[in-house]
Amino acid sequence: MTNTPPPAEQADPEQADPEQADPEQADPEQAVAGRANAVQAAREEALTDEVLASFAGTESGRTQELLEALTRHLHAFVRETRLTEAEWAVGIGFLTRCGEITDAKRQEFILLSDVLGVSMQTITVNNETVRSQSGSNEMATEATEATVVGPFFVEGSPEVPIGGDVAGGAAGEPCWVAGTVTDTSGNPVPGARIEVWEADEEGLYDVQYGDDRVAARAHLFSDEAGRYAFWGVRPTPYPIPDDGPVGDLLKATRRSPMRASHLHFMVSAEGLHTLATHIFVRECEFLTRDSVFGVKQSLVKDFVRQPPGTPGPDGRLLDGPWSRTEFDIILAPER
Repeated sequence: MTNTPPPAEQADPEQADPEQADPEQADPEQAVAGRANAVQAAREEALTDEVLASFAGTESGRTQELLEALTRHLHAFVRETRLTEAEWAVGIGFLTRCGEITDAKRQEFILLSDVLGVSMQTITVNNETVRSQSGSNEMATEATEATVVGPFFVEGSPEVPIGGDVAGGAAGEPCWVAGTVTDTSGNPVPGARIEVWEADEEGLYDVQYGDDRVAARAHLFSDEAGRYAFWGVRPTPYPIPDDGPVGDLLKATRRSPMRASHLHFMVSAEGLHTLATHIFVRECEFLTRDSVFGVKQSLVKDFVRQPPGTPGPDGRLLDGPWSRTEFDIILAPER
């Protein structure tokens, strides 16, 4: 007797695996949309590739790297947000206005970089924690943290002697600032150039007055032991310039233009990395919401008020109250 195999079971159409079904038969409209999306994505990627290829002849490898990375990120931003042509035009108009308001005394593009945190991110990337290379880790000393330069640094400030007056007639409560400049091994740095600048009690820098005054701005040099000292004014909080396009951006995002009370420093010495930083007043209410993200806890200092009639460290007699603070500066090795 011949064994006849049982008839093959026929699949029940209603029991078919939906994942094995033809997608076009399952949802023709979805399949068409998927193909269209793939075609669109390919077009967008092809354009990015075409632009990247245009930089192939760039002489500087670093310039090529920067342009290619910038192009990739900008194209990705446009694709991710599906930027409209109208929005693109608004952006171009915004940048145009930044250029129109910028002059020798006001840099709106730096201000824009500041409020977007790009300035601080660049500083963070370029000022990695630096410790002494000698001795044990327990004895290692970190270099002073850097922060934003801001838009109001001006070359050619006047020189004052140690203990001199940086205020130069700027309104504000007198403030004595003193400290030392050393390297990360603890060695004094004599002859370090210390640039200082700050706003007055009205929250304005000298260049904002428009009358060519020079006030609350100067430079001095550390002595043989790395020591320095000067009279300035006690820092007060103030708004960054918000009468231009960057101010409009802050208003649109409901952000405050206020900067925490601070005093600017730029310190340089041969063989050491130039430091741009601030010191901040511990009592300031804006420490946690500085408009340019510049506050570092290591830079927050006590500005101790002295009662009227208390003589200054240099014997200066002051009728009203004044403040004093100390700031020891540690410079990293040159990179």
